[in-house]
Amino acid sequence: MTRFAGKSVAIVGGGSGIGRAVAEAVAAEDADVILSSRNQEKLAIAAAGIPDARVIAVDMTDAESVGDWAAALPEIDHLVISASSAAHGPFAELAEEQLRAMFDAKFFGPYRTAKAALPKLRDGGSITFFSGVLSRRPGMNCSGLGAVNGAVESLTYGLALELGPKLRVNCVSPGMIRSDAYAGMPAEKRETMYAATGESLPVGRVGTVEEAAGAALHLMSNGYTTGLVLDVDGGHMIRQYATR
Repeated sequence: MTRFAGKSVAIVGGGSGIGRAVAEAVAAEDADVILSSRNQEKLAIAAAGIPDARVIAVDMTDAESVGDWAAALPEIDHLVISASSAAHGPFAELAEEQLRAMFDAKFFGPYRTAKAALPKLRDGGSITFFSGVLSRRPGMNCSGLGAVNGAVESLTYGLALELGPKLRVNCVSPGMIRSDAYAGMPAEKRETMYAATGESLPVGRVGTVEEAAGAALHLMSNGYTTGLVLDVDGGHMIRQYATR
């Protein structure tokens, strides 16, 4: 008997990266999988590798799209929202429009999506958000990204209190993960970034999407865990930063 046999799991952001790894992992444990994102091509590719996966497209930044998604959603046991958006830059220079767009994608999008899904979540189910380590261990030129991650974590705490005992609410906080989130970077620059970050971590490397996904599965399956922000960061919280 697996942890997710007979359970239905909806993954928003399931077309790529950590979300796709979550989908593949719960499918391997016999869950019924529902994949959602706004990228239809990525959804189709991800669904092709998961037997009987259902696809419901959604744009979390669009309230009407979220409403249509929720209306099409069957009853589910677990909701995973692996939203990813990043805007970097010095505080004095980062455009407010970039910051607002990031909050819309990574905070308000998950906020409205989780709210819309409430009527479809069964008693004893869970919601799992994703934030990031910069919320509590900031880096240079990342104040905006740290702020949005902190907002997601604060939402996690509040909803765990408000929605319990019917639902548990948790959050995965990944460190740097080797994923297609960095696919837009030149390969050499990307590998240099991975190597430099890995050297500063106690584990000596950056993480994998499978390792981040494993944290989400733990939070979904452990019925005594709620209101938790789980760091999967290779020791980022105790890493040694370079001097300015």
